[in-house]
This record gives sequence, structure tokens and C-alpha cells, in this order.
Amino acid sequence: MNKVILIGNLGKDVELNTTSNGKSVAKFSLATQRRFSNADGEKETDFHNIIAWGTQAENCKKYLQKGSKVAIVGEVRYRTYETQEGVKRQVTEVFADEIEFLNTKKNDSSNEEEDKEPIDDDSLPF
Repeated sequence: MNKVILIGNLGKDVELNTTSNGKSVAKFSLATQRRFSNADGEKETDFHNIIAWGTQAENCKKYLQKGSKVAIVGEVRYRTYETQEGVKRQVTEVFADEIEFLNTKKNDSSNEEEDKEPIDDDSLPF
């Protein structure tokens, strides 16, 4: 079984591209904090490469930005490539099956206190 669940914040804005077949693909990094502190008493952060496809990719671009909090369910994939200098590199990516937006641009930009109307104490039934 190859399944990973991550909850974290976007480390950078979503990059949206289209394949030669016309399918949307989004790429972004997700920052997660480790559970335990290091020797200096600080919690370390890991950055995961996330890939989303289709409508899900388009929604990521539309609603997410650097710092947005998301939950990802997907699978880990490894690929290798060769640089122009002939050096082999390995990349670890998480292909997202499910993405839940835990906050969005819209949520972040509105101030809840500004949206509330004051209530006259005399109109309360208690």
C-alpha cells in the first residue's frame, strides 16, 4: 500500500500548467512541521513536492496561495532525470488523490469582526 496523509501550509504559490493532451497539472510545495524538536529545541520543517491533476489542479490555483493550510491524501512517487551536465537526480513527489482546503484566499482576506453587525443589548431576550 502506498498512501500518505499530510497537513501543512503551502511553501509557495501554485504553478498551473497544461499537458500536450490539454490536462491541467498543478505543482506546489507543502511545508510540514516535525513532531519532535531537534537538539537545539527547534521543530524542523520538511517541504514536500505536491502534484495535482485536472479540475483539482485548477481549483488549487484558484483558491490557494503561499501559506494556505491544506490536507493532502495521495501516494508517494519517485522519478529520476538527468541534468544537462549529465548528473542523475532523484525527485520525490506526492501525487494528490484528495485535497481539502483548510483555509483559502477568500477566508484569509476577510476579517470576521468586520462582517458582524453590532447587537443592541435591549433587543436580547435574556
